[in-house]
Amino acid sequence: MSSTESAASNLSAKGQGGADPLELRKPHEMVVMVPRSARVTLTARRIYTVLLQVSQARLGSMKTMPLADFLFEAPLATILRTTGSDASDRTAAKRYLGEMRSLEVDWESTAPGDGVKWRGFSMLSEVALEVRRGETWVSWSFPPSIMSALREPSRWARIDLDLLARLGTYASVALYEICARYRDNPGGVTSRKPVGWWTDALSNMPGGDRREWRKFKNERIKEAVDEINLETDLEIELIEHRQGRTVHEVQFAVRRRSKVAAVRTGTQSPVDANLVLRAETLGIREIKLDGLIKEFGDALVREKVEALEKRAANSSLRVIDNAYSYLRSLLRNDVPAAPVAPTVGEVLASPAAEPAPVPAPAPADPAGERIRAMKREIESLSAAQRQVWVDRALQDLSSKGLLTGVISRRATQGDVMHGLLGSVIVHTYAAATYGPRWNDGGSHDPTQELLLQPA
Repeated sequence: MSSTESAASNLSAKGQGGADPLELRKPHEMVVMVPRSARVTLTARRIYTVLLQVSQARLGSMKTMPLADFLFEAPLATILRTTGSDASDRTAAKRYLGEMRSLEVDWESTAPGDGVKWRGFSMLSEVALEVRRGETWVSWSFPPSIMSALREPSRWARIDLDLLARLGTYASVALYEICARYRDNPGGVTSRKPVGWWTDALSNMPGGDRREWRKFKNERIKEAVDEINLETDLEIELIEHRQGRTVHEVQFAVRRRSKVAAVRTGTQSPVDANLVLRAETLGIREIKLDGLIKEFGDALVREKVEALEKRAANSSLRVIDNAYSYLRSLLRNDVPAAPVAPTVGEVLASPAAEPAPVPAPAPADPAGERIRAMKREIESLSAAQRQVWVDRALQDLSSKGLLTGVISRRATQGDVMHGLLGSVIVHTYAAATYGPRWNDGGSHDPTQELLLQPA
């Protein structure tokens, strides 16, 4: 999946300076993953969680459910960084990804009485690794049931990928995802389940861990509880229910913490894979994007990448020779100059401070409304009529040197109204239909008639 085809604008993303965290809305029916055919490692589970999040963000930006053979894509290095891992895990990650197609798991809800939702599902329907410009990319797809649950979950647990990356054991990750489902539960406790259910849910081995509960608790549960309480937004406590002297059932008390512990020294914060992918399509490599994020912050870089996408799609403007330099100029021009301290004389001579004026309401965005109106009109065309404009847009991108293999592949799959390709289609169609000044906002703008019509 290339940068412009990503769905970052659709899902909250990890940023700096108080931005929303990078989250997966994990459907309740996928909260518990029980391995059935082979062992699942901590790295593999982390990678799989990121694949789910990237896919959910992409699905959220699509108007309809894609076809069963639709492939999501991302650079392997970006996937690893989003898990909080580093390049040392790359070889193992390639092996785990290759195994996920044959790895079978049971998916189960944590709700009382729900039981197993999907039994014997492969983690991935298809997965492929290929090298593009010296960089390893991953392509993957899910079984249709998982795709549907990801796109429109009726109930979900909010999984913060930043916090998840801080956890160092498989049991910690599995227990955090279960407890996160009860973060806002009024009762403040998880479902009460038999000890065998918990050993299956928190073990990475087929058949679970069949040792007696006391040993499993001392070697797995206590460490997981301590780590979750130290590193995440939750505070949990083990509650055991006995029949006589034997622990028969278990649940956990779950409380939201008001303040999350600081990230451990040396731990790399996860990155938003979707933002990286958008920049990749514009020709900006991840290492250069990282430098801009460190210098200007995630939120501003995200805003200017979107502006660059719109600029690149505008066929009436000169082709951008260096997308990175252009993006950096946008960022530098947006950073306010440091205020100069007034002299003592200026302070004494200045009149008494007056109350700051109340800012006027933000003006409407007629240009954005015209673009949205154009998209609605294009989407209402028949497939054959729409393909005419897709072909013209592809030709335009090719003439500018912006047509990548990823964009061509997405066009073949019918995923055409998002990102850079979608922007070019809108501008090409609107300019040909309503004239080159279709989006100027002048009094004679012919799209005003369109905007008066119901959507």
